[in-house]
Amino acid sequence: MSYTGRPHNSMFNPLDRLLTRLEAAKGLFNSGEAGSTVKLLAQLSAAEFRDPKSLLRFHEALLFLRAFPQGPSVIPAVERLLNTFHTRVDGLRRHNPDMSVFDDFDTAGIAGTTMQDTLTFEVVRWLARRIPGNVEVAWEDYWEDYQNERAAGSALPRFIPLLEEDADVEANIPWMTWLETATVPGDRPLQWLLRQFEQLPFPERERAELYDSLRLPIRWRLENLPLSRTRNWKRPNAFFFHREPLITRRQVSLTKEFAAPAPQMKKLSRREGEAVMHAIREVMVVRYRELFGTTLGDPSSVVRVNVGRGVILHFWNLPPSRRLPLRAYVAGFTLKNGVPINYIEAIGLCEWIEVGFNTFYTYRQGETAWIYAQALRCLRQLTGATTFSIYPYQIGQNNDEAIDSGAFWFYRKLGFRSAHPDLEQLARREEQKIAADSRYKTPRRSLKRLAEAHVFYELDRTASGKAEALFQGVSPQRTGKGTTSSRAAEAAAGRAALAAEVQPGPWDNFSTRNLGLRVNRRMAREFGGDSDRIRQAASREVSRALSVNMARWTSLERRAFENWSLVLALITDLRRWSRQEKDGILKIIRAQAAPNEMRYLRLTQQHPHLRAELLRLGSKP
Repeated sequence: MSYTGRPHNSMFNPLDRLLTRLEAAKGLFNSGEAGSTVKLLAQLSAAEFRDPKSLLRFHEALLFLRAFPQGPSVIPAVERLLNTFHTRVDGLRRHNPDMSVFDDFDTAGIAGTTMQDTLTFEVVRWLARRIPGNVEVAWEDYWEDYQNERAAGSALPRFIPLLEEDADVEANIPWMTWLETATVPGDRPLQWLLRQFEQLPFPERERAELYDSLRLPIRWRLENLPLSRTRNWKRPNAFFFHREPLITRRQVSLTKEFAAPAPQMKKLSRREGEAVMHAIREVMVVRYRELFGTTLGDPSSVVRVNVGRGVILHFWNLPPSRRLPLRAYVAGFTLKNGVPINYIEAIGLCEWIEVGFNTFYTYRQGETAWIYAQALRCLRQLTGATTFSIYPYQIGQNNDEAIDSGAFWFYRKLGFRSAHPDLEQLARREEQKIAADSRYKTPRRSLKRLAEAHVFYELDRTASGKAEALFQGVSPQRTGKGTTSSRAAEAAAGRAALAAEVQPGPWDNFSTRNLGLRVNRRMAREFGGDSDRIRQAASREVSRALSVNMARWTSLERRAFENWSLVLALITDLRRWSRQEKDGILKIIRAQAAPNEMRYLRLTQQHPHLRAELLRLGSKP
């Protein structure tokens, strides 16, 4: 029997009923559920989809089942449908519906669709090499903006002789004629242009900045490519099949996870690391996402961790030439049964790291809290960090999606506390309301307020662990007609009493931004706003204070010293530090330019005097 996915009342729409049953099957794990799911898939494989939203629902359900299968029979059934999914998209397009639903931020990247975005030089160069026949510049969109013409007029004369004759003085410039006549026959303007940029006698960073100033819109056709979100999965060495309900947030305790034996990390070869870098770029580019570390990650630093349940995490750092001035950087992503389900970013100094964790829309019902706990365990092992901070954007600051999903409560119920005393009090009051009335929901305005400050989880502070144990019971149990169990009420009372014990942490008000602003205020006040002058002066001051001879230092070490000097020059008694403390600073600075970025981070954890000064200078009163 064939079903047609025309949009009308779902009560009379057999396709909609099948999709609803398939979406419900994602959470069913009793005996025989795998067989029922396979039968549903067989029925849906015969369906004709004429409604984009119905086809999108089918796609997302298939990807979830591929990551969280109920049994071996589900895998081949799902993979067959995903490997041929582009034909369904092509069939849908023939009916000329509105295809914009396939280009939303969370749902883009499906096989058979086309994507367009302004990509950085590193990413567009990588993509043009990865799928050369499928990538082009959307020139027809580019020339519509006069500002783009001005950018082209500044950059392109480097590569096109006499273009200034037009670009500097004429109107209605035939830009494509100039480009096409300069391009080698049989070549494409994009490939020709990228080669010209690669040949510029500039440092890599400056070359990328010049290209990025053009803001070229890049269009790439996914067709049935393996890098599409539809087919961007790999066969694992062994599948994990879910025969029991998925682990919920209530079942996750960060205290217990951190108390477990440290995860075993495997250092990958550079060749294996290169494969991981290709994989994460594919994952990100088909989701309209790009992080500094996913674009510029160091393939020689990649580690892999198998934490069980079909979950494998990869982490890596930045190469010495692209590191941040002060903080160490870690990026990562997670595979669940070979399916990429999230990306991770952690940036820190001493024992403190800010952690960004983004589970892709499709997989947010899939053991997110447990996988997050594994990511924190791995970051703890990799970095030595004991203080984990969540940036306000993650919990809803200028982020409606995080507000709608109640992201603050995800972290709160895992044991995180607010860095701001007033917001901590607000969170406690909301917890009491939730405990008293299971139907109560925190208003949006309160969630927005709660998102105004970082939240923290500290391993080395007893109160955090105790607090989490009580926060596990925040969601009340029902005991009849709308009443709350005495157990939940007791937990709420205990939480309220314990909350008073939680004291502010040393990193609550710290930010490297505060350090940077302090340096810039000094530059404006003492050096007339001249960056070169303050850099030279700071380097001289700190060189004398530390009695350092940099004759044998590399250029990267000298750059690290210059950056650190801007901050160290703010320490008025640096000259009086002990020789051992001064040597420790020099060891830290040189380590920042060395291959192992995690050694650099751990060295900052071993210098208490420097840590105290960083906290003093980088914390708001």
